[in-house]
Amino acid sequence: QVQLVESGGGLVQAGGSLRLSCAASGRKFSTRGMGWFRQAPGKGREFVAAITWSDGSTYYVDTVKGRFTISGDSAKNTVDLQMNNLKPEDTAVYYCATGDNRYTRLRPTAAAAYDYWGQGTQVTVSS
Repeated sequence: QVQLVESGGGLVQAGGSLRLSCAASGRKFSTRGMGWFRQAPGKGREFVAAITWSDGSTYYVDTVKGRFTISGDSAKNTVDLQMNNLKPEDTAVYYCATGDNRYTRLRPTAAAAYDYWGQGTQVTVSS
């Protein structure tokens, strides 16, 4: 059974930084992609960033480019999201997800490409 456990969320002032971590277990992850999504109150789930462990390719939504960095350690099965210069509009529950490379490399921004999800961690940015 695949398990994804997020950590690192919290409350931060605008302009501050947070680092989210996701620990994955339960299967071989070298052939899978990892992604971060977020969901703000009253809104749908939004793609944030993704990484493919097989070749290190990364993807970002335009609103976080230059501020967020996704990185992964395939040996430890962990993926992190470094978030800098946070803005109030970044406030959301952040979810870690994993999907087969065959789907995540074709559609890294699509939630449907990911078949396992973590429970989420709250990020709140105050103005």
